[in-house]
Amino acid sequence: MMRNIVSLVVILLAAQETFSQTDSISVVTTAVPMLRISPDARSGAMGDLGIATAPDANASFWNASKIAFAEKKSALGITYTPWLRSLGLNDVYLVTAAGYYKFAEDQAISASLRYFNLGTIQFTDFSGNNLNQARPREWSLDAAYSRALSQKLGVGIGLRFIYSNLAGNNPGNTAQYKPGTAVAGDISMYYNGLNEAGRGLTAGVVISNLGSKINYTQTAEAGDFIPANLGLGAMYHAVLDENSKLSFGLDVNKLMVPTFPGNRDPDAINNYRKQSVVSSWFSSFSDASNGFGEELQEFQISTGGEYAYNDMFFVRAGYFYENKFKGNRRFFSAGVGVVYNRTTFNFSYLIPSGQGVNQNPLSNTTRFGIIFDLSGSKETVSETP
Repeated sequence: MMRNIVSLVVILLAAQETFSQTDSISVVTTAVPMLRISPDARSGAMGDLGIATAPDANASFWNASKIAFAEKKSALGITYTPWLRSLGLNDVYLVTAAGYYKFAEDQAISASLRYFNLGTIQFTDFSGNNLNQARPREWSLDAAYSRALSQKLGVGIGLRFIYSNLAGNNPGNTAQYKPGTAVAGDISMYYNGLNEAGRGLTAGVVISNLGSKINYTQTAEAGDFIPANLGLGAMYHAVLDENSKLSFGLDVNKLMVPTFPGNRDPDAINNYRKQSVVSSWFSSFSDASNGFGEELQEFQISTGGEYAYNDMFFVRAGYFYENKFKGNRRFFSAGVGVVYNRTTFNFSYLIPSGQGVNQNPLSNTTRFGIIFDLSGSKETVSETP
């Protein structure tokens, strides 16, 4: 099965390059893009791979359904991610926190928080005169429920509240911008094909950020789409010997957001603005101006792996691919993890990629995460319906 998945990705990449020869740049954009930033150092070290990885404290960010198969009864994770550090900015960062609690062998609840601080911005008027300073920030708060339907299949559902304040209290703001809010939900499924030794295939599917538009003005028609997304993932876990394990896999993601009209036609833009959220989820798979070939370009691919020694030391690496006409984010990443006294320390580094406006905001950035085992024991799902 893993061979078939790899073959599918190779075909997809080849098709993207073939169809892109005559296409123009048409990036799918959304509001609150911070919801698409890899929220933890472990997945960040594997090219943003996280849908079918082994569950940990940060699982609710990627696929809440796999928490029902977590070995630990409860855990808490915190991650710090500097942003645009290579440009010398020290006050822009993303902080995330997540945790779960298994109140039954086959059921769990989880919660997570994202907080994105965009630093301090100096506002000016049209003449260049300084007005006030503001500190834009965004955050989201999630809660989820997970349940194992059998020893191999789990499902999850989550709710999310989103807050985005980009303009701050700016007295020169004639457009009367206001903080935007939105409500969204996730649904997910996880397949656990591991045997007793821990060898086998895991897979998952997640539809995330299904929710309302977010509005920064008093005009209802000016609402922006949030990053609704379809994610598919698979990972193969191999047991090399009694101390060593190796896992490798891939994720494929597609934004379920309509493409902004590239011709800037007023009628087309008006129709884009008026499109309902639900209809946009379905139309996003067929609204590209250049047809199916351009739709293939909108798939993002993450691939990576993890080597574990005695479940105490981890080495990770990965690669992220995005078509050059849909954002052109491509980068390698690497990282390590160390377990000490029921606490896991994770580090990841994004290898410098891109130049100028195409430079990745996380280039030359080291992310740090810590996971606390709050249970102190390994509890497996031994009795599921």
